[in-house]
Amino acid sequence: MTLNPCDAGFVARLSAALPEGRIRPPEPRYLEEPRGQWQGRAGAVATPASVEEVATIIRLAGQARVPVVPFGGGTGLVGGQVMADGPLPLVLSLERMAAVRAVYPSENVLVAEAGTVLARVQEAAEEAGRLFPLSLASEGTAQIGGLLSTNAGGVNVLRYGNARELCLGLEAVLPDGSIWHGLKRLRKDNTGYDLRDLLIGAEGTLGVITAASLRLFPRPAAVGTALLVVDGPAAALALLALAQECAGPALTAFELISGQGLRFEIETGFDLRQPFDPVPDWLALIDLGCMREQDPQELLETIFTEGHAAGLVSDGVIAASEGQRAALWALRENIPLANRRVGAIASHDISLPLSAIPAFIEDAGRRLARLGAWRINAFGHMGDGNLHYNVFPPAGRSRAEFADRKAEVTRTVHDLVVEMEGSISAEHGIGRLKRDDLVRYGDPARLKAMRAIKSALDPAGIMNPGAVIVPG
Repeated sequence: MTLNPCDAGFVARLSAALPEGRIRPPEPRYLEEPRGQWQGRAGAVATPASVEEVATIIRLAGQARVPVVPFGGGTGLVGGQVMADGPLPLVLSLERMAAVRAVYPSENVLVAEAGTVLARVQEAAEEAGRLFPLSLASEGTAQIGGLLSTNAGGVNVLRYGNARELCLGLEAVLPDGSIWHGLKRLRKDNTGYDLRDLLIGAEGTLGVITAASLRLFPRPAAVGTALLVVDGPAAALALLALAQECAGPALTAFELISGQGLRFEIETGFDLRQPFDPVPDWLALIDLGCMREQDPQELLETIFTEGHAAGLVSDGVIAASEGQRAALWALRENIPLANRRVGAIASHDISLPLSAIPAFIEDAGRRLARLGAWRINAFGHMGDGNLHYNVFPPAGRSRAEFADRKAEVTRTVHDLVVEMEGSISAEHGIGRLKRDDLVRYGDPARLKAMRAIKSALDPAGIMNPGAVIVPG
């Protein structure tokens, strides 16, 4: 079905149906994405203040067949929040809907509107003596609606799960403008198809999330962090199993760090204390969150001692203070920023069966070496199988020199991921970046079902057109 632009006539009708100030001209911040791969376009920006106003906007857009691009914090890395071509869309931002509506400490539940920034949700949980464990680098900007729409991951998935696992219920506006009042606080609700799970991860293509009931957890009584030098990814995998045996559910995060990432931090001028000289080739960052009966320092010492005895660990640092703990995490958290300064030829957000990770890293390096001399930074959330596998030009060369090699590099990496029964998108989503890859590697039956769902819920095709689904 043909879509129409968000032109002056539609903006006038929309403005007349909403309170003053809800519709405004687009600003640059709504048309950009972090990696600069797309420049968005828009006829106007809508900033509703209630679910009823969102419903009005979507209903009128559906009647006029005007495309709508939901925009959260703008931190997505696959272009789901920008529309670079086609009829001028209406950008829909829920920034006015940023209230924490309620906190139920005895239920371990918090209800927040979609425009609430993740850091505010974490703060509200802490004020209630609870923990909201979703944690990622953009938490000061990323909004709950966008995080759920992309099923965000982060560093604590090993223990607490993705955003999907942290959500009990949703309030949402469907593509026909109807409001789904699914904001329940139930752990069990077996009443047919789960629309919550359908909307989570749909990247705004099936509706607009306006609020969510989120799961909270007890705050750990004590935390601990260690950075351990390992012989390689296989040793890190064995150390992960050892850490799980020693710490059980206290193991919150297990990050695999390539020495290349730390060398990039040095190369690009980050003022960070590197605890090892020379920088090792491989390290594991381990984070524990213990209940009252456990001592994180003792557990980390046990993991180090037993890991060393097993030949898995050769050196390490255990944080002795919160400041030291923050310094160790800063090494991990600044790797993506250093990567950006160096400039990757191709970046890959992939997941693999845990046991396949060492072989993947070895085989991918071998296959890419046949294509040229590269620098590779493989790092990420090894505890849940999520790697960020990034390929860079040789030292002294720029990524612009290799722009024509990007597709070849990505195809090589993704082919191997699929061969090893992994996923080409672990936590960033499909967006516009990986639409063709989804078709190339996706299961035909699943793609057929996805298109049928899209067609049934959004027959006019107004919701974030061009994201996730390529029309079949």
